[in-house]
Amino acid sequence: GLGDVYKRQEPGPDFHLKKQLSNREIQMKKLATILAATTALATPALAEDLSVVGSWSGLPLHKQYEAPFWGETLPAASGGKIHVNLTTHNQMNLGVGDVFRLLGDGVYDVAMTVADYAVADAPELEGLDVPLLALTAGEARAMVDAARPMVADIYKDRFNSHVLAIAPYPPQVVFCNAEVGELADLEGLKIRASGRMTAKFLEALGAEGVNVSFSEVPGALQKGVVDCAVTGAGSGYSAGWWEVSTHLMPIPLGGWDSVVTAINMDKWNSLGADTQALITEQVAAEFEGPAWETAQDALVNDIACLTGNGDCPAGDARGMTLVEVSDADFAKARDVLVGEVLPDWAERAGGDWAERWNASVGATVGVTIAK
Repeated sequence: GLGDVYKRQEPGPDFHLKKQLSNREIQMKKLATILAATTALATPALAEDLSVVGSWSGLPLHKQYEAPFWGETLPAASGGKIHVNLTTHNQMNLGVGDVFRLLGDGVYDVAMTVADYAVADAPELEGLDVPLLALTAGEARAMVDAARPMVADIYKDRFNSHVLAIAPYPPQVVFCNAEVGELADLEGLKIRASGRMTAKFLEALGAEGVNVSFSEVPGALQKGVVDCAVTGAGSGYSAGWWEVSTHLMPIPLGGWDSVVTAINMDKWNSLGADTQALITEQVAAEFEGPAWETAQDALVNDIACLTGNGDCPAGDARGMTLVEVSDADFAKARDVLVGEVLPDWAERAGGDWAERWNASVGATVGVTIAK
């Protein structure tokens, strides 16, 4: 790495200045250079270049929707006027919390990843993906549509960017390498949460929320660092979590893990009105819409693939034990959410976010955060 280069060199007059460059600045300069070089190589004259950073490259959302859209659909719809250089945040080794920060700084033009990864910078963003409120893709989409004006404001103010789309990962369900038969059995277990609100929710249920990155979960389940982990059913199937867990609880304890696609605001403002209109229309019709349309079927199929209960179109069905969630469990979980978790978030977010949430998302799902 660059640090090693500095160790080997004799300190020159600007050595201390160099040392002061934070890793982030060095990383940004490196990324900017790489992206500029790769974009310059392949650009026809007068084309609009977009450097685009996609979400997890191994998951269906990227493979089936992001990559074809940015790689083929949009450039074709523009008649060759838009040229895209596409990579993903994991291929670039970016920290997931840096994806939207670097977007705001203009290191690349477009980025997409889980909104929950950015809540350290924007706690108000947790209100987009609240657990347990949406049980179907239709309900989740209605919630997202209601939240969208809030999300647009958050990205404008916090990340200097313009929201283009909000697409779903599958509902975040619970994989356990432990015997669980009902919600109460999660008490006392160590559980990897998919986001901050989910972690708070698990703690309110008496579990211990543990922070483990997505790629490290199989090892953590295998070694007993965590007893259970929350992720999308399809993501868990693709990533082989069924090899290291035995029980599947298909209750959306982690919401739908919305993935936000945004474009740097300066870049957006530099585009002509026609180009802005083309991108907006194409993203809605060819990326966001199709991703939502398949979300409900995906959930049913993913659970079948993990448990062997039903047909698995994705490949071999696995043999996890399906833990049915009772109505009583569900009612208890919702009480905890509305009574403890949401008021806790309202306090963290501050400002008038709780009122805005009540008037939009809350009104859509019939929940009000008490003052």
